[in-house]
Amino acid sequence: MTTDPNTLSVPELYDHLAETGLVRGLLELARDEDLGPDLRDITAELVEVAAETSATVRSRKSAVLAGLACVPDLLDVFDANVEAAMLAADGQHLSPDVDILTLSGPLADIVRVERTLLNLIGRLSGIATRVRAFADRIPDTCTLLDTRKTTPGLRVLEKYAVRCGGGQLHRLGLHDAVLVKDNHIAHMSAEELTAFAERAALQGRAAGAHFIEIEVDTLDQQRAVLAADPDAVDFVLLDNMPNDDLRLSVKLRNEARSPIQLEASGGISLDTIADIAATGVDRISVGSLTHQARSIDFGLDIEPADNNA
Repeated sequence: MTTDPNTLSVPELYDHLAETGLVRGLLELARDEDLGPDLRDITAELVEVAAETSATVRSRKSAVLAGLACVPDLLDVFDANVEAAMLAADGQHLSPDVDILTLSGPLADIVRVERTLLNLIGRLSGIATRVRAFADRIPDTCTLLDTRKTTPGLRVLEKYAVRCGGGQLHRLGLHDAVLVKDNHIAHMSAEELTAFAERAALQGRAAGAHFIEIEVDTLDQQRAVLAADPDAVDFVLLDNMPNDDLRLSVKLRNEARSPIQLEASGGISLDTIADIAATGVDRISVGSLTHQARSIDFGLDIEPADNNA
């Protein structure tokens, strides 16, 4: 079975995602798009390359911090001979003008990595900040989840940011969990769906999936899934159901004494999430945690030269 990333602490999660090679791959892509095929910063070449300096990265707005864990890997990918000292931690709530990081080393190395570092922390902190706003509106008994609606290539780090903000991760991709979508089962009768749920669960677990989930559009489809072996399906995804139907879904599950957890999804906003949680569903997945997040502004300030030196 694949590792369930939600069982890991935030630092362990970063290490787990980095071990896939995807983190380094996307950092290399970010390096190459800025430095080009020859890995050159032709502006930095005009300054005194060996000049030693220090710089401070600080927040310019209130935010939940995410992305600081990437800094050592980013410096390595950029071949920057720079020492980093962390002054904050991912997941920490920041007020404006809080120092989060100091960098010490050659000026050319610091300015070469500056924009990518700020872009990365700003983007991931924007996600973490949005996640925290959603999480604050629902009780601890209801789990907030992300989706696969992530920026292509940035998924592992955007999902890391979700955890920094206090959310949980849905599947990382098509490879680690089973989510049978409505289009997969639209042609099935109730009897066929019940049999399919049991068969899919067996095959999915044999393939290493760490959960089995089936999306339903109707209460009749939910009844069909509830009729399957109670250990077959972990979650039922209730897609775009009005709140009255969500409450009925919870009632059906409870009357069946089923261990299945119910997940609401579809068009959920900051204004609606509290009412959806109040229906009794166990989980709420929100695509806009990632695809509607706005980057947070961070600044990097170089220590001024000592004119008296």
